[in-house]
Amino acid sequence: MRVIAELPHPDFKISILNMNRKFIIKIEQGNLEQTYKVAEADVLDGVNSVFELLDEDFLKTVSIRFTEMRKDFKDSYNRYNY
Repeated sequence: MRVIAELPHPDFKISILNMNRKFIIKIEQGNLEQTYKVAEADVLDGVNSVFELLDEDFLKTVSIRFTEMRKDFKDSYNRYNY
């Protein structure tokens, strides 16, 4: 697996990796991570098509999901500590 691109974003670390004829989109925020896989055959213009997938609407849902993930983990952690 190798990193082929990193996209600047104020709230996330976004890395595009390539492995086994798939693009792997890795989005990190703190100790949380979301990963999406796209087959190279499913996009027309290689990594440029992957960049197009990462539009504003998609990144808004990623942000919401991070908030939900953080809450879910915090709730579980609190149950564990009681």
